[in-house]
Amino acid sequence: MAVDSESMALVKRALNHLKRKGTDQAADTLSQPLASYIDPAQYKKEVDRLFKHLPLALALSLELPEPKSYRAMTVMEVPLILVRGADGVARAFLNACRHRGAQLCQHGTGTAERFVCPYHAWQYDIQGKLTGLYGASTFGEVSAETHSLTELACAERSGLIWVKLTPGESFQIDDWLGDFSTQLDTLNLERWYLYDQRDIPGPSWKVAWEGYLESYHHNTVHVNTVGKFTIGNLTLHDTYGPHQRIVFGRRSLADLPSTPEAQWEPETHIRRIHLGFPNLAISGVLGDHCLVSQVFPGPTPDTTVTRQSVLAAKRPVTEQEKQATEAFSQIVLQAVRDEDYVIGAGVQAGLKSGANTAFTIGRNEPAVQHFHKTVAGFMAPSGGPDHPA
Repeated sequence: MAVDSESMALVKRALNHLKRKGTDQAADTLSQPLASYIDPAQYKKEVDRLFKHLPLALALSLELPEPKSYRAMTVMEVPLILVRGADGVARAFLNACRHRGAQLCQHGTGTAERFVCPYHAWQYDIQGKLTGLYGASTFGEVSAETHSLTELACAERSGLIWVKLTPGESFQIDDWLGDFSTQLDTLNLERWYLYDQRDIPGPSWKVAWEGYLESYHHNTVHVNTVGKFTIGNLTLHDTYGPHQRIVFGRRSLADLPSTPEAQWEPETHIRRIHLGFPNLAISGVLGDHCLVSQVFPGPTPDTTVTRQSVLAAKRPVTEQEKQATEAFSQIVLQAVRDEDYVIGAGVQAGLKSGANTAFTIGRNEPAVQHFHKTVAGFMAPSGGPDHPA
C-alpha cells in the first residue's frame, strides 16, 4: 500500500526532533497579560466578537444522519435547532416561535416532519417556514414571509456543520476555512460512528483551551493516560490562517531508526490534532478512535463547558470492539476532566492571587502563541468580519 507523502514528511520531521531532543518553536517567548484571562470587560468583548460573529463548528454532520433529523441545543445562551431538510441541506434556526418566543422543541435529537410550538400551536416545516397556526381565522394577518423561523447562516463542510450565532450575518465557508478544509477532509468525519457525547464543566476558556495546544505538559499531567503514548515536549506546528494543526510523536517513534524506511507505517507513529479557531479540537488518539472537543465559554470568565464527542471508525459490535471503544472513551474523559481541568482549576484559583501579572508562553508552545496572537488580531480595530487584522 502506498504511503501518504505528507504522513511520511511529518514522521521525518518528528524523528528529526526526537534525535535532537527538539520541537517546533516560535521565534521568541510571548508575554501574555493576565488581564486577557480575567478582565470581565475584555472577556465579554472577546466572546461576543469571536463566538457570536465568527463561524463555529456546532455539530458533526453525522449528528443529522438523514433528512428530517434534527438536534436542538443551546450554545452561548442561544437556543438553536439544527435540522436536515428533505432536500438534504443542513440548516440552523433559532429555537424560538415567532409568535411569543416559546422554544419549539426540547434539547436533544430526533426526527420531525414539522415543529409545533407547545404554547399556541404555531407550526413550521423543517425548512423553517410558517405553515399554520391555531385559530388562524381569529388571530389576524401573519404570513410566512414575516413570521417564519429566524434562520442563521449555516454551511456544511468537511463533516461539520458551521453556524454563525448572530441573525442576519453571512459567511463564506471556503473563505473561513481556506486550506484548513483540505486537512479536515482527510479525517472523513462523516463516516465515523458517534459512540458517546458529554458536556464537561471546566475552567476559563483560555486556560482550558491552552491545554489542547501543546504537549509540554504531557509527561507530568498525563503520565497515566495519553502521556503513556505520546512524547512530551515534541510538537510539529502548522498554521492555516487562524486555524492550526499540531502533531505529537508517539513513543513508538523511537523504534523507527532500526526499521527500514520502506516498512514504516507513518500514521502509527504520530498523532494529529486539528484545531479550528476559536474552540474546536479534533484528535485521533488510539487506533480506530477519534475525539472531537468543542470548548464554549461560560457566562463568566472563569467557566466553560466542553462538549466531548467520542467517535469510533465503526459501530462496535464484538465484545473486543466494545471494550476498546469504551476504554478510549474513559481515557479521554480522564485526561480532560480529571487531569487537564483539575490543573486548570488550580490555575484559575491563582489568577487573581497576585503571583503573576503576565504568563510567559514558551518558544516550545508555538500553537499557544498563535492562538493568542489570532485573538488579538480579530480584536484589533482593523480586523475583518471573518479574518484577523
